[in-house]
Amino acid sequence: MSTNEVKECLNNLVATQGLFYTKLHQAHWYIRGHHFFDLHVKLEDYYDEITVHMDDTAERLLQLGGEPYSTLQEFIDHSAIEESLDNKYIPEEPFVKAVIKDFEKLRDELAKGIDLVDENNDDVTVDMLIEQKAYIDKVIWMLWAYSGKNALGK
Repeated sequence: MSTNEVKECLNNLVATQGLFYTKLHQAHWYIRGHHFFDLHVKLEDYYDEITVHMDDTAERLLQLGGEPYSTLQEFIDHSAIEESLDNKYIPEEPFVKAVIKDFEKLRDELAKGIDLVDENNDDVTVDMLIEQKAYIDKVIWMLWAYSGKNALGK
């Protein structure tokens, strides 16, 4: 059922989710502006849910005989998103757009993972990744709407 390519994909997804969890905390702590109260709470909701996704992905990887990344350095080295210290001091609107862009990168990684895992006939993992992607798709749509844009950011 499991291939090394699937395990690597899931491990990179764990790294992306782990780094994103940290970046969402950064946004939660440093967001400033007229919408602080709403965004502060919403960002906490997001990192809580990303934590659940990361745990589910890591546990599935363990079930498949893999060894999930578990250190910050591994997360940084293998994540599809990048660490960014500069985001701490940007205004509210660009901050929200930066969060959206990271959600979009995570969505794209999930889409690639779904295709790869489906090719390897692992229905359980496909279902898990589809569920995660559905959540991410909805978050992206809601954040773009919050920003006064449509689902495509226009």
